[in-house]
Amino acid sequence: MPRFQFRLQTLYRLREAARDERREQLADALRVDDALRSRGEELENERRAARDLQALGTGPVDIDRLLEAQRYEASLLVEIAHVDQQRARVAEEVERRRTALVEADRELSVLEKLRELRRSEHRLVEAVEEGKRLDEAGGRIGTTRDADGPEVEV
Repeated sequence: MPRFQFRLQTLYRLREAARDERREQLADALRVDDALRSRGEELENERRAARDLQALGTGPVDIDRLLEAQRYEASLLVEIAHVDQQRARVAEEVERRRTALVEADRELSVLEKLRELRRSEHRLVEAVEEGKRLDEAGGRIGTTRDADGPEVEV
C-alpha cells in the first residue's frame, strides 16, 4: 500500500506560513511597544531630574534658568504624552495582530486535526489489508502440504 499522503498538504503549508508570518508581525509590534515603553521611562526620568534640579537652587534665584527648566519640563511632558499616544495605538495594533495569530492558529489546527484523522483512516485500511494478506497466506499454507503427502488442514 502506498505511504500516507495528505491531499491538502499544500494548503497546510500555506496556512503554516501565514501563521508564522502573523507571529513575526506580532513580535514586531511587541518590539515597537517595548521601545516606546523604554523611551517613555527615559523621558520620565529626565523630567524627574529636571524637577530635582529646579528644587535644589540655593542662594539667589536665576529667573532665566528657572524659566528654561520649566520650558524643558513642559517639552518633556509633551513628548511623554506623545509617546503615551503612540503606545495606545501600538496596543491596539498588538491586539489586532494577536487576534490574527489566534485565527491563523485555529485554521492550522483544523487542518492538523483533519490530517491526523486521514492518517488514522489510512492506518486502519493498511491494517485491514495486512490482515487479509495474512489470512490468504495462512489459508494457502494450511491447505497445501508437500506434494508427496495428503492434503491436510492445519
